[in-house]
Formats: sequence, C-alpha cells, structure tokens
Amino acid sequence: MTRHKKDSSHRLARALGWFSASLGLAQITAPHAVSGFSGVDDSALARTLVPLVGVRELGHAALLLGTRRPGPWTWTRVAGDALDLTLLVRARRNRTGLRQLRVTAATAAVAGITAVDLYVAVRSVPRSGGRGRDGMHAAASITVKRPRNEVYRYWRSLENLPAFMQHLEAVRTDGDGHSHWIAKAPVKKKVEWDAEVVEDRPGELIAWSSLKGADVGNAGSVRFRDAPGGRGTEVWVELHFSPPGGYAGAAVAKLFGEHPQQQVRDDLRRFKQVMEVGEVVRSEGSPEGPHAWRLAKQHPAKPYGKKV
Repeated sequence: MTRHKKDSSHRLARALGWFSASLGLAQITAPHAVSGFSGVDDSALARTLVPLVGVRELGHAALLLGTRRPGPWTWTRVAGDALDLTLLVRARRNRTGLRQLRVTAATAAVAGITAVDLYVAVRSVPRSGGRGRDGMHAAASITVKRPRNEVYRYWRSLENLPAFMQHLEAVRTDGDGHSHWIAKAPVKKKVEWDAEVVEDRPGELIAWSSLKGADVGNAGSVRFRDAPGGRGTEVWVELHFSPPGGYAGAAVAKLFGEHPQQQVRDDLRRFKQVMEVGEVVRSEGSPEGPHAWRLAKQHPAKPYGKKV
C-alpha cells in the first residue's frame, strides 16, 4: 500500500468513526425518532433494538477513532451493516404503505453506507502477501503427566487433533506425510488447506507447513521434552499463519476471540485433559475464552467414578 493510499484510507476510516459516533448518539438519545424515520416504530422489539444498535455504533467509533490503524477495524462496520440490512429486509416484508417506503429508504441508505465501509475496508488490506510482516505468531507450552513417547504418538496421529483443537473440524491423512485440514473461521465460515509434515523426529519434534493454495497459509512445530523431576512431558507449540486480509483479517479474528495465541493456549489445556483424564471436561476455569456456547459440548468435571 502506497503512503498516499494509506493516508487516504486512514482519513476515510476516521470519518466513518465520527459517523458511527453521531449515529450511535442519535440512536441512544432519540430512539423513537430514529425508529420512526426508519419505519419500524410500530414494533416494540424494533424500538428496543435501536438503542442497542446505537451502543454498537459507539463501539465502532471507539475502534476507528482510538487506534493508530483504523482501516482494518472498518471490517467491524461491514459486519454490523450486514446485520442491519438483514433486519431491515425482514422488517420491510411486514410493513405496508408509508412505513414500507420508509423502511425501503432506510435499507437503501444502509446499503450505500455498506458500500463505503467495504470500500475503505478493502483499501486498508495490506498487499504484501505471503507470510511476511502481515503474518501472526503464537507460542505456548504445557506440562502433561504422561510419558514423552505416548504424548508424541497421540499428536503424531493427526486425526486426533480435532479432539482437543476446538477450531478444527477434521484432519485426514493420506499416509505420505500429506494431510487435509478443515477448520472453523469467524462468522460461521470454514477454511480448508493441505499440509505436509516437513520434519518428524519420533518423541522429539513434529513440524509442518501448509501447501500452495491454502485458504490460510500456516506453518508450525510441536516439541516434546522430558519435564524436570519426572513430572511427565513438556509440550512446546509454535504457530505462524497469514490470516486472509492481512491486518484486517487479524483484527476480525481478535474481535471474535479467535486470536491464535488464545487458540494455542486453550488447545494445549484441552490436550492435557485428554492425555491425563481421557476426555475434555468443563469447570469454572475452562479455557473457552468468550465462546460460552462451546461449553455445551462438554460435561462438568466430576469426582472419579461418579456417573454423569
């Protein structure tokens, strides 16, 4: 991105931040006027949602006006616009006459704003490509109270990884060091890629790298060491990956609690549970970040021998 383009994108992003601030204040201080203008003032639910949307707009404003790189955060406005358009389209179906005209006008206005938001967001995406400065890095370690060779063998069977890596749906191996991965992404999307094991030292190291054409370019390694004092095995994981959209993709990932550093730490805690207990269990300290809905997949921790 050229310096001129970067400066222009930042100015546009700041302008959108001030727009969000103004709109948010209006929706919070005068929700009835806004709902009337939008043609949804005949719905108690719609009138309730207006100030909530205002709070969200103030959140956008804080991100766009309070950060050094506001451009990537414009993607949060794009996501909000998509939600607003969905609600307005549904509202239009249930209105007639003047109210329907008002909802139609509001929908057209939001569509226009969405185009501007998307334009600024796309302009803010770095174009360097590859795994250079736009890549992300994460590293974490944990001690597992199991023998090193046993820990290595479980991880080396890559089909086991979805058992403790919450973002993974499936891993399929073909026997020649290559594998196909399917993972969850923010906003209920999926990404897929092929990878190969580039180094394999039994009981010590597994290193991998994605192949050309991957939705998310990534590489990483996991090392296994004997823990001091015969306490089991130290597992050290390093991960490098290039999120779609560079900084913008990274910003959206963080917004949805999907930063790789959080993922690696949480995955390792679940891995420890699988190796030591035989399954992932839930407690008040479960490593689930903000995604409470994932807890539904786990049962509460219980004393040994007690049935669920």
